[in-house]
Amino acid sequence: MARSTRSNDWGFPRWRSYADKGRDAARIRLCDREGCNEPGDRPAPKAPGSRERWMFCEAHAAEYNKNWDYFANLSAAEAAAREEAEAREASGFRQSKHYAWGGPGDGTRSREEMRALSVLDLDSDASFAEVKAAHRKLAKAHHPDLKPGDEEAATRFQQVQAAYDVLKKAEERKESAK
Repeated sequence: MARSTRSNDWGFPRWRSYADKGRDAARIRLCDREGCNEPGDRPAPKAPGSRERWMFCEAHAAEYNKNWDYFANLSAAEAAAREEAEAREASGFRQSKHYAWGGPGDGTRSREEMRALSVLDLDSDASFAEVKAAHRKLAKAHHPDLKPGDEEAATRFQQVQAAYDVLKKAEERKESAK
């Protein structure tokens, strides 16, 4: 009587592949560099414009690409023209529309900075010069010395001052990081 063996399908997860490939070992291509036994999973062109590829490991692909000259066999004028065309293409990219739900801004400002900009009635991409001008205008309009006894003006002046302080500190951090 033949000994029963365990099925490949028992339990979860499913142990057998859906294409019935069996239990054979997967074939891994080795690096094309002589003497290297690492998996070669990074393609590199054999020559400019060639469809043939070397398959290198990560270390050998980095070594190969280190000396790769993208503008080989081009004159200086052709290289400059290609670089300009690629820069023009790259500048055409826009931010994805599906991130619009996150609100205004490009992600470089914090939530506190965005609130401060709204207190100063500025857009999310306002420069620090615009922040200074808006602060000066609103501070003059709501200063307690110009409107003595007006509690609403005093509260608004404090909000404007706090917003300016937040944006000033953020600008100082940005400048010190440069």
